[in-house]
Amino acid sequence: MEKTDPMDERIPLLIDTDPGVDDALALLMAFNDPRHDVVGLTVAAGNVGLEHTVANALKLVELCGLQVPVHAGAATPLLHPAVDAANVHGKDGFGDVGHAPPTRQADPEHAALAILRQSHAHAGKLLLVALGPLTNLALALRLDPTLPQRVKRLVVMGGAVTARGNITPAAEFNIAFDPEAAHIVFEGFPHLDLADWEAVVAHGLPHERVDGWLAAGTPRADFYEAISRYTRRWSADSRGPSWYAADALAMAWALEPEGAQDTPERPVAVELDGRHSRGMTVVDWQRQTGAADNARLLMRYDQARFEALVAGALAAG
Repeated sequence: MEKTDPMDERIPLLIDTDPGVDDALALLMAFNDPRHDVVGLTVAAGNVGLEHTVANALKLVELCGLQVPVHAGAATPLLHPAVDAANVHGKDGFGDVGHAPPTRQADPEHAALAILRQSHAHAGKLLLVALGPLTNLALALRLDPTLPQRVKRLVVMGGAVTARGNITPAAEFNIAFDPEAAHIVFEGFPHLDLADWEAVVAHGLPHERVDGWLAAGTPRADFYEAISRYTRRWSADSRGPSWYAADALAMAWALEPEGAQDTPERPVAVELDGRHSRGMTVVDWQRQTGAADNARLLMRYDQARFEALVAGALAAG
């Protein structure tokens, strides 16, 4: 009997992202996972402007010696201007440490078109992970509403399931950056997995432990120590003894879903109009609206497994 190459059985993984320090950690985790094949990065503005997020994605791919294609996408939200998170990530999104720019260029194909193409190339198998604002994914859905039929699983980092936001009192950054795009995605996909900000807060990484992982002495750890230094100091000053690596938690759930320990399903909608609640993810906890459950919510993940994935990604290479 002919043997099957294990590399041919890897799960195709497409990541929509806006790097961003925590995005960078999530990408390192994905690059380090032997069970998944990262088939592309689609990039939007979010944490910082598109010029920087694309350059940062290219830099990470180059650091890891990979040939993963990087596709530039949306430079702005669909309708309304939004404020970035340069105060957290640095003006360039990578801590303003002055690292050398990438030597390669982004693929000319637009991110939304790349999402659609990869959904056809890996129909029924594609794992799609969205780590930033959902603008690229919304554009892809508007171009082809049948996209969800070809995506096996969509994991979204975003929202605040009991309205304890991190950018407004009620809203989380990724959703609030482009609520219209999030609305399109939550309406267009009949089911998605949602790792929200409140789950991130429940799975903080102690700064002392993170410092130990960053001392691994590998090129990846050294690079990440430098680009995350600014945001880790900001976090220690403003948020206390734990660092909240939002995208890393979402990626852990994407890569190793067996680590999830509590994942209730509920209807979730995005508020578009409220003066104080625009961008809020409204969870129908009591199922009062009669809407179908469209989201599986990550409430608890195996903390030891999460930390092992982070430490392994930094020690790799």
